[in-house]
Amino acid sequence: MRILFMGTPEFAVASLRRLVEDGHEICGVFTQPDKPKNRGHKLAFSPVKEYALTKNLPVFQPVSLKGGEALELLRSLAPELTVVAAYGQLLPDDILNVPPLGSVNVHSSLLPRYRGAAPISWAILNGETETGVTIMYMARALDAGDIILQKSTPIGAEEDARSLTERLAELGAEALSETVRALAAGTASRTPQDESLSTYAPKLEKGLSPIDWSRSAHEIACQVRGLIPWPCATTDIISADEKPLKIYAVEELGQDTALQPGARAAAGKQGIDIACGDGKLLRIKEVQAQGGKRMSAYAYRLGHRKVK
Repeated sequence: MRILFMGTPEFAVASLRRLVEDGHEICGVFTQPDKPKNRGHKLAFSPVKEYALTKNLPVFQPVSLKGGEALELLRSLAPELTVVAAYGQLLPDDILNVPPLGSVNVHSSLLPRYRGAAPISWAILNGETETGVTIMYMARALDAGDIILQKSTPIGAEEDARSLTERLAELGAEALSETVRALAAGTASRTPQDESLSTYAPKLEKGLSPIDWSRSAHEIACQVRGLIPWPCATTDIISADEKPLKIYAVEELGQDTALQPGARAAAGKQGIDIACGDGKLLRIKEVQAQGGKRMSAYAYRLGHRKVK
């Protein structure tokens, strides 16, 4: 099948790779413009662009899809189907309607739950035990199109947003492969979403980072896992300089404590144990100081004698 692909981050690479491996003709790859990265501010390619160039696929990076230029480009490419995976821009109706088979999206949640920009993180933040991927027809409203196919998967008790993203990328690629075969055969289903069940997963922001120790140990653990790799949960209660530390790994101990929330119960080679609002202990295992490297909480204590 002749397919136009639109995607930008690492999550989207798995879907593009699968389309290539399945032998489809990729007539074009749309991805976001190169952006400055790190302290040198050198322009960096998106992961999708990097992969596309290794396969000699034609890459296009329009600043906007609005206006006639992008539409004419799309028409000239003459795709039978457009596949979108975390592209980063909303598609106007005229763009969506160019391919005869329509435009489909690879979304990392079980729609209609967690529509929006950060479904994987919010599923973990909210303590969900199951998530999945949805392949849907694209519509004007955000992530509200008819569902073609869904695949579900449990969320591991210690799985963070980074590792879950990697798994869902592969699951999404598998679901996409099945969907394209069904579209080609004319057997793809189409199920409207139940609007009464819809929830929203907005972009992450740094205001989500500070840990409130009056919350339960499990809620804080979900916060830590859900905010990796960005913006990361933070706390200053074990900091040597009272500046917030990023927290990368914790462990729910299940032990009861009479200490006040935020009080330190113990510290050793395994980490630093902190009392939480539900009377349980949470062990901080990995941290990162501002401008420093990620390390074990024990190594941080060794390097900062003020931290008991």
